[in-house]
Amino acid sequence: MSHPAKALARLSDTTLGAFAFVPSSETLDHLVRYLSTWSGTEFVLTRSLQLIQYTLKLIAPLLVARAKLQHRWGLRKEASSSVATSFTSFASVIGDFKMLGRFWGSPPPTRALLTIERLQGWSMLVYYPLEHLYYLRARDLIPATIPSTFHLNSNALAMWSCRAWAVYVILQFAHLREDRKLLLMREKHLKKGKGVVIEDKEDLRNRWDAFWNEFVANSANLPLAIHWSLEKGIFTNDLWLTVFGFINAVATFRSGWKATALPASKPSSSINVAACDLGIASEKAEADS
Repeated sequence: MSHPAKALARLSDTTLGAFAFVPSSETLDHLVRYLSTWSGTEFVLTRSLQLIQYTLKLIAPLLVARAKLQHRWGLRKEASSSVATSFTSFASVIGDFKMLGRFWGSPPPTRALLTIERLQGWSMLVYYPLEHLYYLRARDLIPATIPSTFHLNSNALAMWSCRAWAVYVILQFAHLREDRKLLLMREKHLKKGKGVVIEDKEDLRNRWDAFWNEFVANSANLPLAIHWSLEKGIFTNDLWLTVFGFINAVATFRSGWKATALPASKPSSSINVAACDLGIASEKAEADS
């Protein structure tokens, strides 16, 4: 091989093959798996921005308070913080981007019961068009009257869209109630079953963990939905909105992260899952009858 060819090959190995020198990392592998899923992609587009948005909104009041104290102590000329203003403005831009992103729709809810999902679907059929109309009207992208007899009030559109979202959130508690029943039935069958292995118990623990994580996320959404559904809201301090939004964002990220974690070990022989599920379904049918 000629000298130029060797130099080119060395350059190719150094640049294009640089990732071969990166040490193996379980956390990095986990992150790649998570971002390769729909929930991971959705997190990058919305939840990561939500985390950044509410983090900035939490930091901004602290910066303002620090600026006021420094002004009082004679350490700065003005009792205001330009950084806090920038953080607030950037958080507002992120809010616009999130709303624009929802123009393309969102994934349907998972592990849902048929009736509750249908009702939630209908609530979203109301929520999304009203939210989109609100955004377009609030930015003066569409006229206030469509056609000449149909008046679009941005405040009313926002309030009614949030009321539809509140219906979805409340229905999610009903969904969680049914999920809890199924988890309790599965727990009961595992206790009765013979040959139950560690993987079965671990799977049940993970399902309970996901259940409580969703409960926290939905509980954080409830006060937000109620506040924005009312003309005067329920909070006089917007800091509460930031806190609940931050809690929801963290819980959502935690759910997706744990869902993409690799099992500690490969599952060995376990109980007949199909038979177990059949027993759960039969017991559920008897309870409903």
